[in-house]
Amino acid sequence: MIATGVTELAPLVGTRAACTALAVSRATHYRRSAPRRHGPPAPRPSPARALAVEERATILKVLHSDRFVDAAPGAVVAALLDEGTYLASERTLYRILSSASEVRERRSQLRHPAYARPELLATGPNELWSWDITKLKGPAKWTYFQLYVILDVFSRYVPGWMVAHRESAVLAERLLEATAVKQGITRDRLTIHADRGSSMTSRPVALLLADLGIAKSHSRPHVSNDNPYSEAGFKTLKYRPGFPERFGSIEDARAFCADFFAWYNTEHRHSGIAMFTPADVHHGLASELLDVRAGVLAGAYAAHPERFVHGLPTPRPVPAEVWINRPLTEVPRA
Repeated sequence: MIATGVTELAPLVGTRAACTALAVSRATHYRRSAPRRHGPPAPRPSPARALAVEERATILKVLHSDRFVDAAPGAVVAALLDEGTYLASERTLYRILSSASEVRERRSQLRHPAYARPELLATGPNELWSWDITKLKGPAKWTYFQLYVILDVFSRYVPGWMVAHRESAVLAERLLEATAVKQGITRDRLTIHADRGSSMTSRPVALLLADLGIAKSHSRPHVSNDNPYSEAGFKTLKYRPGFPERFGSIEDARAFCADFFAWYNTEHRHSGIAMFTPADVHHGLASELLDVRAGVLAGAYAAHPERFVHGLPTPRPVPAEVWINRPLTEVPRA
């Protein structure tokens, strides 16, 4: 009705005044009064000043030439003007490059591959290890010791660690081999996950793991969430009361780490494993302790049931599986 009113009033007072009087935008009026069209929209006519296809191809060829492959469109226009040649404006050169998806480095470049998201599952100890290296401040500024730590993802147990003066693939190889032997790792049983540091991706480590029948996995570059368990372990270390601002010597660092990892493995109640210690889970003691906890809670409930509004309490069990990056669409397990 409003569009009809504008149409009737416009010949008398003009379209602008009619739309203003009836509080209708002119765009709405023109859209509603235009004849309806069926089918796909008509192709937009090419402007008379548009470059021909051959001209666009010539310009793109010039931009790809060895002389101008690294030059910005503005520099190309200026250089050609100095030589008495005009092909097109700087903005037109950008439009031509954009249509060819080349508003970027036009020289052939080596490009990083698309790294896959690691999805790793552990259902028991010694199935999935995570390892990493962190710096410990030495006695003077810019001096550091390197702490290598291997962590069992399922139990959070630390089966191996080492403090050294430097980061070295050879030292990492020795630590991994000694820890695998100590834990009795058999072939095709264990996966070791790490980030993409030089030691982690080194040839000696890769050859060692292949010889031992151990699968390897790496985080995506600059994605710390791909190695969360090692990162969380380092945070527990460095926020531990008594952790010094600096270590006076490498012997001091080793002594502190020896005490810390003994406490971490045998005394630390870890929230991720139902407040058991890593040693309890790693050595299979958690199920017995879970029965003890259940018996204690049952006794408490029998003595004072009114204090437990939700009924008989049950202790939280150890998770049956632990993931590094659970699949976004999980496939049912057989």
